[in-house]
Amino acid sequence: MVKQKINMAEYILMKGNEAIAISAIRNGCDGYFGYPITPQSEVMETLMAEEPWDSTGMVVLQAESETSSINMLYGGASCGKRVMTSSSSPGISLMAEGLSYLAGAELPCLVVNVVRGGPGLGTIQPGQGDYFQACKGGGHGDYKMIVLAPNSAQEMYDFVDLGFELAFKYRNPALILSDGVIGQMMEKVELRPMKPRWTEEEIIKMSPWATTGKTPDRKQNVLTSLALDAAVHEALNHRLIEKYKQMEEEDVRFENYLCEDADHMIVAYGSMARVCENTVDLARKEGIKLGLLRPITLFPYPTKEIQRLVPQLKTIMSVELSAGQMVEDIRLAVNGKIPVNFYGRLGGIVPSPEEVLEAFKKEINK
Repeated sequence: MVKQKINMAEYILMKGNEAIAISAIRNGCDGYFGYPITPQSEVMETLMAEEPWDSTGMVVLQAESETSSINMLYGGASCGKRVMTSSSSPGISLMAEGLSYLAGAELPCLVVNVVRGGPGLGTIQPGQGDYFQACKGGGHGDYKMIVLAPNSAQEMYDFVDLGFELAFKYRNPALILSDGVIGQMMEKVELRPMKPRWTEEEIIKMSPWATTGKTPDRKQNVLTSLALDAAVHEALNHRLIEKYKQMEEEDVRFENYLCEDADHMIVAYGSMARVCENTVDLARKEGIKLGLLRPITLFPYPTKEIQRLVPQLKTIMSVELSAGQMVEDIRLAVNGKIPVNFYGRLGGIVPSPEEVLEAFKKEINK
């Protein structure tokens, strides 16, 4: 990492994975519990090198496995602490049961997935094949996670703070869904002002639900996802459903690029959104009115924004590093009103802007 100051702001040239670690320290994270796996191992390596236990008191622990680390998050989150972990695709699969428990017990935490190609061990090269896992549950039961999709090292940094903010707003796990491109690429990152860890008094005030100790004036706090009474369990699920609806009303995030006059639109997230922004520029030079919609929250999804734009569009294309997953949500939003095409690459192959443009023109000229 290379540090420099420009106009009194502090910048560091760093990888996206390193940005996650530095942001955790600077945004008051209480504990990180993880296990190494390519291509996200730099998160823990950076935390160990920075030794935040000396500067902020943050705990950094390499667990014996991914299942251990996610259950450590359960314990820390139960105490109202800002806790997080990071992994890559197969590791997140091992955490799926714990994520369902966290969502069922309504515990806030932050999880980072730097996606690699799959299924199985797959490849250590970048992929976006974990969209279903992230947005459609991944584990068992009717639950959702807040899913943020960064497209830069700066957003890797910024989304740690945002992820914690949303996780505690909704008492729900939040997931940063990155990939091997964003995790490994080096970019200039602006460091935001340092935020201290919460004091015990602040935790008690802001998280009265947490297990901070029994007091004479209230019942003990019980945090569990277990409800053996059918009526109690159904009531819990209905409460979760209402919470997810609130997310869809209040915290949908997206970016439009040249969409307002577009005849056609690409939808892409993460690293592919960066590629496709250049595709849009190339298309515009050829006189094609192409726009780009970049979902920043994959859940809640910008369904209403797609529906707003559909009347002016002739086609939409989903571009993904997968066999086609997000495209299903686009088709649901469009509801058959216009064609929705798909272009994807697999195995860690990242297409160029020119390749995407050729694929787009091939579809619209059929």
